[in-house]
Amino acid sequence: MGVFSFFFFVFLVSQVGFGQQTTDPKEVDALNKLIDYWNLRDRLNITDDPCIQNATWANEIANPRVACDCGGNTCHITHLKIYALDISGEIPSELFVLKELMDLNLGQNVLNGSIPAEIEQLSNMQYLSLGINNFTGPVPQELGNLTKLIILSFSSNNFVGPLPTSLGKLTSLQELYIDSSGVSEPIPQEFANLKSLQILWASDNQFTGKLPDFFGTLTELRTLRLQGTLLEGPIPNSFSALNKLEDLRIGDLSGEDSSLEFLQNQKTLSILILRNCLLSGKIPDQLGEFSKLQELDLSFNKLTGQIPESFQDLVSLQYLYLGSNNLNGQLPANILGPNIIAIDVSFNPLSGSLPQNFAKAGLSMNVVGTSIDANTLQDKKASGMLQCLQADFKCSNKVPSKSFSVKCGGTGQTSASGVEYEGDVKSMGSASLYTSSENLWAVSNTGNFISNPNGPQYIAQTGSQITGTLDSELYKTARISPSSLRYYGLGLKNGIYSVELHFAEIGMVDSHSWKGLGRRIFDVYIQGERVLKDFNIKEAAGGSKKALIKTFEANVTNTIMDIHFFWAGKGTCCIPYQSTYGPLVSAIHVSRASDAAGSSKRDKKRIGKLIGISVACLAGLVIISSVFYLWWIKEDSPKHKRIYTDSPRK
Repeated sequence: MGVFSFFFFVFLVSQVGFGQQTTDPKEVDALNKLIDYWNLRDRLNITDDPCIQNATWANEIANPRVACDCGGNTCHITHLKIYALDISGEIPSELFVLKELMDLNLGQNVLNGSIPAEIEQLSNMQYLSLGINNFTGPVPQELGNLTKLIILSFSSNNFVGPLPTSLGKLTSLQELYIDSSGVSEPIPQEFANLKSLQILWASDNQFTGKLPDFFGTLTELRTLRLQGTLLEGPIPNSFSALNKLEDLRIGDLSGEDSSLEFLQNQKTLSILILRNCLLSGKIPDQLGEFSKLQELDLSFNKLTGQIPESFQDLVSLQYLYLGSNNLNGQLPANILGPNIIAIDVSFNPLSGSLPQNFAKAGLSMNVVGTSIDANTLQDKKASGMLQCLQADFKCSNKVPSKSFSVKCGGTGQTSASGVEYEGDVKSMGSASLYTSSENLWAVSNTGNFISNPNGPQYIAQTGSQITGTLDSELYKTARISPSSLRYYGLGLKNGIYSVELHFAEIGMVDSHSWKGLGRRIFDVYIQGERVLKDFNIKEAAGGSKKALIKTFEANVTNTIMDIHFFWAGKGTCCIPYQSTYGPLVSAIHVSRASDAAGSSKRDKKRIGKLIGISVACLAGLVIISSVFYLWWIKEDSPKHKRIYTDSPRK
């Protein structure tokens, strides 16, 4: 019995010994070198086998995370996550020793250099995230050899050149995130092979050529974002086949006009943004059948006709943006559905009255630049002044203003140079207009931050000191907007004005962390003329929290100054947090330089005339005095003679 027990014990020990697998020594060595290279030893101090059971670093929520597959006799590292830990340097060759990797997440760090061609050795990769880093150089063709990829992200980097055509081989790919990656040139035709693609984020790149017709064959698409590129219209009719779309955002197209005829059966859409796309023609009635729509943005186009009555059937609609088109007629009586939060119809030749339920709680509405009777939205005087924004409406002011100054997003204050800035702290909505107490200026905002974790906020602020100025407090708050922010000077005397725009980037940090990789880019128009294109405050000022003043001249001809801050789809979207983008302005100071265009020359002539007359009078007085003096002394001083002279010439 004792002998049997002994042999049974030996058997159990042997089974335990055989059952305790170890990790491939080459992978263990490579992992330790990666840990030391990226200075992660204090976070991931693996002194034992990395694939031991129940290791804390293998947990789904662990970061850094190392997880393994021990299905065979030897364990292999299959998951590596080093996410948002600010690791830096280039990708070391040791990474490619981990050939069984299926999931690699190096997102939100400050890695630099190019992506090595050796990445193709990770042929089992299914999930690869390299987004929000400092990678440069071309996107390697070798990425196309990772044919098992399901999700690929290399957004928010500094790549150059085109997308590799080899990416068309990734036929299992379901999600592709390449926004703000720096790539350019036409989107490769080979992308037509990505039939499994469900999500494509490709905004803020330098893509050229026509908006590809083959996108209409990617019928699994649920999300498509293509804003802020150099692509040309029209939007292809083939897009009508994209019946699974839930989120479609196309913007900032050039070239040919587009129509909305492709919108036929996309009734699963909840977000439809076709902003600044050269859309022309009428809004089709069938849009009213898109019952799941929560946000509809057709602003900054050339749409004509009336707003469809069918819009009253959009029961889920929360945000409606139709501003800056050529829509006419009246607002449909029942356009304000049960869930509506904001409606913007500004700068359209619309008329009539506001809908009956326009005063519902929580609704923001902007009708500036229309003929809609808006006296119930703002006081009568302000409403009359704002009518001057209409092209055919001629204005005058009996007591004109000659300046206005606004502390955007903050309380009033006086600058070191004595300029009194009026406070601008009114809480704004997604389609709002606010007029100052003395009707000297107004401000309007259009747009909503769809994914902002902090909710609807349109003011940025900081407690940090702003450098490069004697007026640090002036820059500690700012107005921000996800789309369109406009300031209007009201009742101004016609003439030439100096426009000072004050900026400081207080929403994006300036650091060596991944949080410092954000880029805010927008355009500025004054009186309809673009004065700043692709403006990046941080770049222009040499860093964040640094004051910057841009000064321009503008001509007021109809008592109104229009200063427009416009987002054209460019810049990063999500650094350091979701929905960090769009225009930002700290303060505005506008003062009159002269009465009208060319009046400075007339003023110089007028001053010259006055000087000439004054000199002539003075010379005449001297002559008369001299004659009288000579006459008085002529008998005693015969040497003196009477002197005659001409008056000074003008």
